[in-house]
Amino acid sequence: MVKRVIYIHGFNSSEKSFKAQQFGQWISTHYPDIEYTSPRLHFDPRIAIIQLTQLIDQHTVLLGSSLGGYYATYLSQLHNIKAVVINPAVKPFELLADYLGPQYNPYQDMHYELTLEHVAALKSFYVETLSQPSNILLLQQMGDEVLPFHQAVDYFKQSAQHVEFAGDHSFMGFERYFDTVAKFLKITYNKSNKKDKELSHEPAEL
Repeated sequence: MVKRVIYIHGFNSSEKSFKAQQFGQWISTHYPDIEYTSPRLHFDPRIAIIQLTQLIDQHTVLLGSSLGGYYATYLSQLHNIKAVVINPAVKPFELLADYLGPQYNPYQDMHYELTLEHVAALKSFYVETLSQPSNILLLQQMGDEVLPFHQAVDYFKQSAQHVEFAGDHSFMGFERYFDTVAKFLKITYNKSNKKDKELSHEPAEL
């Protein structure tokens, strides 16, 4: 049974990502017994993976956007857990090689240096062939102006996919897929908890 949902934000983003907050609010309304978290990740991929790994157990499922989708893919295959990836980066180590040097993350108000060591660390988490493609659902918009959509569609060809024309890197209208995401991740309302709460409710005094 799913007890924890982790949303993994992208490059130079934070837990304040619009999609992270939007889905978190929906989860708290529809599945109040589910623990939802979106940790603020370190810019060093090695530390980011450690942060996420410390939160994962057999009752955990993942959502990841952009670079977060890359992390989610790696962790999904490593721990045999389900993940939804949204306009994911497939080979971020190739793209970020052009961004070496000073970086500023406005969402964390942090200045840092992106190095070859960080890029190499990213590459070490690349899963060349998905061993458990059925654990992943791809949500992809072809209008993504940041990442090549065809790369994700091909890479996740053995996984469930929802691919849309147009859109952009933020994945416009993400809320339309909330029910689809919950169903794929097997997020359900814990009816037993509700029953226990009702049974433990003290009767009003007469």
